[in-house]
Amino acid sequence: MAPTKHRKAASSVHRIKVTLTGLRPPIWRRLEVPSAMPLDALHLVLQAAFGWENYHMWSFETGSGTYGVADRELGFRSAATARLQQVAARPKDTIVYLYDFGDSWEHEILVEAVAPAEPGVAYPRCLTGRRAGPPEDCGGVWGYGDLIEILADPDHEDHAERLEWLGLDSADEFDPAAFDAAEVNAALSRHARVLTEP
Repeated sequence: MAPTKHRKAASSVHRIKVTLTGLRPPIWRRLEVPSAMPLDALHLVLQAAFGWENYHMWSFETGSGTYGVADRELGFRSAATARLQQVAARPKDTIVYLYDFGDSWEHEILVEAVAPAEPGVAYPRCLTGRRAGPPEDCGGVWGYGDLIEILADPDHEDHAERLEWLGLDSADEFDPAAFDAAEVNAALSRHARVLTEP
C-alpha cells in the first residue's frame, strides 16, 4: 500500500502562483512543479523563474518551520528534508520564500491546484507570468522603484551610472514590463523531468 501512495504522490503536480510582494504593478509567475519536489530544489526553480543569480541567503517560511541551508543559530531546518506537498499540501495553502536577506525579496507562494502529472510533460514548467524580474542587488522593493524612475529619466543625475551598473547602453534595453514564458521555461529546463510516461 505504501509504495502505491508514494508513486501517486511522486506523479502529482502543484500549480503555484508565486508573487513578489510589495510591488505595483505586481511581478509574478504561475508554475507547475512536482508535488514531491524538495524545498532546496524549489529554491533553484524560483531562482530560474525570476532570473535571480543565487548569490544570497534564502529561506522558506512555512507552518511547520523555516527551511533553508541548515543553520542552528538562525533556526533553519535543511530545505532538503521537506517537500512542497508536506508544507503546502492543498489549494489555498501559502508559504513564503525569502531571497537575499539584505534586499528582502519576499515571494508569496499560493497553491492554486494539485493534479496528476500529464503524461509526457516535463516539470517544472512556467505557464504564464507578468513583468521582468528585478535585477540582482538593486536594493529591494524601494531600490527597484528608484531604479525604474531613474532609467525612465535620461536627465536624472544617476541615469548614466545606473546604465553602467546594469551593463546597458540604453535604458530601452531593460523593459520592466517584459515577460517571456519561453525564456523562463528555457531557464527551467535544466531542472525539468517527465513524471509520467505517455
